[in-house]
Amino acid sequence: MKLDHDDLNRLIEKISTSDIQEFSLEGEDFKLEIKRNLFDQNQVVNNLVSNTSFDRQTIANEKTFNNNIPVANEPEAPQVAPPGRSDLTEITSPMVGTFYRAAAPGEDPFVEVGNIVKVGQTICILEAMKLMNEIESEFNAEIVEILVENGTPVEFGQVLMRVKQS
Repeated sequence: MKLDHDDLNRLIEKISTSDIQEFSLEGEDFKLEIKRNLFDQNQVVNNLVSNTSFDRQTIANEKTFNNNIPVANEPEAPQVAPPGRSDLTEITSPMVGTFYRAAAPGEDPFVEVGNIVKVGQTICILEAMKLMNEIESEFNAEIVEILVENGTPVEFGQVLMRVKQS
């Protein structure tokens, strides 16, 4: 079975507008797993509100023009990882989304600094378009740095963690 970019986009759109909570599809050279609605929506909303900054002058101006409804400034730039050691491997975000360290609020994180991970072990979740995407380790390694805070928006290619391969 072949799955191109357009097919994938159509599939994700169909799933995101349905009641499907979990979806799995396996082909000759790929495996796609989609899980969503694993987080308490109030937690996600609280994270979004706490991560949004308001400029007092903007709010004052908006009150005059928009019936007292404040409007948020543009979101802050994503976190940029400090330069790393040459002996470490960077794990980067494969997509734009929201980074979560655990499967649900209040649960233990998938990994902590100092943990040894195996190939295929889940290390975090990235939420994109209301779909929860488990990110798995591509190699056996020790977690040396976790560079992103839980519930933080991330961009494609942003460094999430640094590991020392074993």
